[in-house]
Amino acid sequence: MKLKIKEYNIGYYLADDIYPKWSTIVQTIHEPTGPKKKYFATQQEACRKDVERAFGVLQSRFTIVKGPAHFWKKDVIHDIMTTCIILHNMIIEDERDLEAQIEVGREAPPPKVEIADNETTRFQKFLARYRQIKDKEAHFSLRNALIDHLWENYTNRDA
Repeated sequence: MKLKIKEYNIGYYLADDIYPKWSTIVQTIHEPTGPKKKYFATQQEACRKDVERAFGVLQSRFTIVKGPAHFWKKDVIHDIMTTCIILHNMIIEDERDLEAQIEVGREAPPPKVEIADNETTRFQKFLARYRQIKDKEAHFSLRNALIDHLWENYTNRDA
């Protein structure tokens, strides 16, 4: 049996129940039934915990990350977090083994950029994208696709 593959071209975030059911937010299943959903829930929670742990490392190293940020502007928060991540990486790099072999990087292809002909077209594309993001059915479709993907690619199907 050949599986029908749907391509998703929007990034998504792993989140808990406090967020809306949008196509860009994948929530866990709190009371999963069946092995596929149970596996998905454990993997999703593990990934969320990894992110929380990484954020905890930044909070323990940089006091500015610990404090409340709801009065700051988004661009200021972005700059602070970016700076802390860069500083953290510089500290880790400084502490690493100097005798370790350096991997050679490779060049990324240039991004494809589409420029809208006029403001109306640009605004219509924005609205279409916004509707796509807020689509509840797309949220469940993505979550189900991720459940199937994890099950098919990362478990022993004979079990």
